[in-house]
Amino acid sequence: MNRKIVIDAGHGGEDPGALGNGITEKNMTLAISEYMYDRFRELGIPVKLTRNSDETVNPTDRVNRILDAFGNDKDVIVISNHINAGGET
Repeated sequence: MNRKIVIDAGHGGEDPGALGNGITEKNMTLAISEYMYDRFRELGIPVKLTRNSDETVNPTDRVNRILDAFGNDKDVIVISNHINAGGET
């Protein structure tokens, strides 16, 4: 079994996602996604990102990037990174 992974860094570009304590979701999801990408590559696992910069990706394009990442291969795991804003408790 040769599974492949697509990592989706949530939000980006004009869509900052959640904001709190000086942290912007789009920046954190990209940093986390790039870290995961590097670790999977080190393990020899085929992996792709839906974005690798601070760009706006609309929902339709995001899905298309996931579907197109490895062609018609159906043995693909998708990880979509998001970070929720919490309250003060």
